[in-house]
Amino acid sequence: MQFIDQVAIEVEAGKGGDGIVAFRREKYVPAGGPSGGNGGRGGSVIFQAVENLQTLLDFRYNHLFKAENGGRGGPNNRTGASGKDLIIEVPCGTVIYDAETDEIIGDLITPEQTLVIAEGGKGGLGNQHFLSNRNRAPEYALPGLEGEKKSLRLELKLLAEVGIIGLPNAGKSTLISSLSAARPKIADYPFTTLIPNLGVVRKPTGDGTVFADIPGLIEGAAQGAGLGHDFLRHIERTRVLLHLIDATSDDVIRDYNTIQQELQAYGRGLAERPQILALNKIDAVDREEVDLDELATQLNHLAYAPVFVISAVTRTGLEPMLQEVWNVIDQINAIEAEQVLS
Repeated sequence: MQFIDQVAIEVEAGKGGDGIVAFRREKYVPAGGPSGGNGGRGGSVIFQAVENLQTLLDFRYNHLFKAENGGRGGPNNRTGASGKDLIIEVPCGTVIYDAETDEIIGDLITPEQTLVIAEGGKGGLGNQHFLSNRNRAPEYALPGLEGEKKSLRLELKLLAEVGIIGLPNAGKSTLISSLSAARPKIADYPFTTLIPNLGVVRKPTGDGTVFADIPGLIEGAAQGAGLGHDFLRHIERTRVLLHLIDATSDDVIRDYNTIQQELQAYGRGLAERPQILALNKIDAVDREEVDLDELATQLNHLAYAPVFVISAVTRTGLEPMLQEVWNVIDQINAIEAEQVLS
């Protein structure tokens, strides 16, 4: 399946049905009077978030979405049928922007959450509404109103509590495959991951937490270099960042700083998000040449964040690291609960 996380579309609500001109023509009703019914309301365009979608692929080749028009009014004061609403399903985490003003119209996060994005037009009034003492036989009715039309930009931001970040080839895909049932493409060259991967990691309690493996960032990613710029948005919703660093790198400190600079440059509070650092690939490190404890200490002093020494391939050190992840998430939950109560 192709991963599409940005699309531009047009939506158009249905036009209201026209009111009609009609008169009662019954044998035993000498003063029948006007009886033209109103037009039906046009259908609205409604977005609905669903759990079974992970991409905006359905919008890749279909850019125009139009709801049903309302029906014409009928004789004997019959109102026309209302147009059927058009319900458009989108993945949870879809943000809807006005393409012309770039303003956010809505943010669909929870399953089954809905948003009326374009209202259907009102039906026109039939001639029954224009009966008066001065005009006992009105011969005019109103047309239905046009439905709303909007140009939209849809942007998908994955819903994950933990975002795994790091330079290309730091071992992010290997880690998420070791922790969950996700099976991303893995190879020994940069930019193996071309799309974000999601994996559910089970807590000791049995609850599942969603981890997102974000494609590798490089220097200049926030300005559009490499692949990272396209996917930085997917860690905007994460609560914790798991920063993976290749322990076999020539300069671990430089690698750490590169990612921090990109988070700062991108903004939106990413650099202030709680981080947990993990020195990965210790199975490939020459212990006589590299002092892992010293590297971890340097990173700890630099980042003021816990640093774990792990191997995603051999699963060494993963349990202590995960326990720290659960602790941080629990702390965030406790803080949020206090804020709600206060």
